Amino acid sequence: MQNGYGFVEFNSHATTERVLQTYNGTRMLGTEQTFRLNWASFGIGERHPDAGPEHSISVGELAPDVTDYLLQETFRTQYPSARGAKVVTDSNTGRSKGYGFVKFANEMERNRAMSEMNGVYC
Repeated sequence: MQNGYGFVEFNSHATTERVLQTYNGTRMLGTEQTFRLNWASFGIGERHPDAGPEHSISVGELAPDVTDYLLQETFRTQYPSARGAKVVTDSNTGRSKGYGFVKFANEMERNRAMSEMNGVYC
């Protein structure tokens, strides 16, 4: 967590809610800092139980003009199971923070993308 924040994905909405209520505002072990927890804008809401598993990768060093759509289509052209992408933006300025996430329905395609797309220009 080089930038002072991170993301955690839970199996259910109820578990996520419980963690938010339990840990938000409590002190982090071994520090003077407290947890400041929020819902992430990517993935809010319940998924349909039949939607199947999702496999995500983190994509860094994105150009400032890369959009969610462009990121998704860059992967979808080679990996048909790419089902969504999110470029993380600054909530105050709306500008890209230079990284994002791509979700895949197929774990093997996700694994291939991690190696084959490393260093590819988007």
